[in-house]
Amino acid sequence: MASSPAPKAHIAHTLLSRAHSPDSAAQQFTERVKQKPLFLRATSPSASDNRSRRRLHRLRKKEYFLKHQKPQPLSAREKRKSGLYDLPKEECKHNLFKGLHELWVGYMQEILDVKAGAHGYVSPTSHGSKLVSADYHGAEVEVVRSRCAGRVGVKGIVVRDTKFTFVVVTERDEMKTVPKEHTIFRFTVPVSTPSEGAQDQQTQPGAKAPAPLVFELHGNQFENRPVDRANKKFKWRNIDYI
Repeated sequence: MASSPAPKAHIAHTLLSRAHSPDSAAQQFTERVKQKPLFLRATSPSASDNRSRRRLHRLRKKEYFLKHQKPQPLSAREKRKSGLYDLPKEECKHNLFKGLHELWVGYMQEILDVKAGAHGYVSPTSHGSKLVSADYHGAEVEVVRSRCAGRVGVKGIVVRDTKFTFVVVTERDEMKTVPKEHTIFRFTVPVSTPSEGAQDQQTQPGAKAPAPLVFELHGNQFENRPVDRANKKFKWRNIDYI
């Protein structure tokens, strides 16, 4: 029986044996050639696979953009259509907003430093800028002068303060929109709350309760939103007589 031919030596082993000893050539061939991992390149994708990959990339990019995008504010038309500022008739009750007015009184007393026990002096120079930048939601205002005679005498609690109007709820549970232009409003800030005033009279018999502070607001100089007034600087201006 004929013997099988000897296996042919690997070309890399033959080349290594020319430069190194037999033991060193065998070791390097085993470690660097025979046992070296072989990295195969993936099969090239087809045209349809490329389209699907680009589509997936576009969808992921759009999803990331929508996820990190800030919501757009509603326009004035969208706000009117959604009824965001509409108050139901059953909620336009003067008694419902009395609590809001009491909170506003405490807020103004802190701004003007006229709470019970604090003897501060209120002047246009020291408190004019505070009155201009204050929030008047909850204030009880009364129209004392206006070029439109029908507005004079309107009195109610402010439930909405827009750039050009005051929306008030009267004691007859009526909601009225009063333009600020050519109109002067009057509002009062008591120095102490009714409960505090009663306690002072009990502790000091014969002492009179401090008179409330009365202010007049010229609508022509007040045509700003509450957010814009917070950062507006107070300036002296000539006021037209109404």
